[in-house]
Amino acid sequence: MFESSTFWIIAGVVTLILLSGLRIAQEYQRAVIFRLGRFQAIRGPGLYYNIPLFEWQKLLDMRTVTVGVEPQETITKDSVTVKVNAVLWYRVVDPAKAILEVADFRAAVYQVALTSLRNIIGQHVLDEVLKERDKINEKLRELVDKDTEPWGVMIEMVEMKDVEIPQSMQRAMAREAEAMREKRARLIKAEAEMEASRQLASASQELTQSPLALELRRMQMISEVGAEQNTTTIVMMPSEFVIAAKGIAALAEGLDRNGAVPARGA
Repeated sequence: MFESSTFWIIAGVVTLILLSGLRIAQEYQRAVIFRLGRFQAIRGPGLYYNIPLFEWQKLLDMRTVTVGVEPQETITKDSVTVKVNAVLWYRVVDPAKAILEVADFRAAVYQVALTSLRNIIGQHVLDEVLKERDKINEKLRELVDKDTEPWGVMIEMVEMKDVEIPQSMQRAMAREAEAMREKRARLIKAEAEMEASRQLASASQELTQSPLALELRRMQMISEVGAEQNTTTIVMMPSEFVIAAKGIAALAEGLDRNGAVPARGA
């Protein structure tokens, strides 16, 4: 009777030990298996079995991880002190490398992103940092991804969130923007005046070539002045007088060029 009880106890213990090797990994998890201290395999997702007392595992999350990079005070290429923070998205693509090649891949990725952010800001002037964020973000992503590739980590995206600049620089940039707007306004006004002068010159040329059109314009001007009920007096000169005066002036100019001297009265 005693021997039978002992057998069932031993059988129960052995069964529990064997069942303890059953493991379940979620769809987004992978298990890095070590057997007697040596790397053995990658297992999961789903149900799998580890040899009790001989194999142990390190479970990794394969989903994208979001990390906020703390604000960094650095100097741009044109010697302006700025404070920049960023957000980093990465995920593990090779669980074995993430465990075997680096002690703590999370801390390592964060420190690489931190250092790369400071370095890349120092390679650009302030205007580029403010206006070309997309290019800088892509360059930063490539730089960090290159450093983390041996650890089995892929950098999906790096985005600079805020760029803080000194108050004195903000005021200087505001004055510069105001001056640029004033310059554009003056250029537009000058271009408008030039276009108006060209149109007026063209209109005057057409009016002088057509006496009838000139007379119609005169009549229109009289009606416009009369509609305002003012006391302005207008003295109209027929267009024939203007044409005759131009003819006399042209004749006098021709005589002067030919060397003729007008006859004096007796």
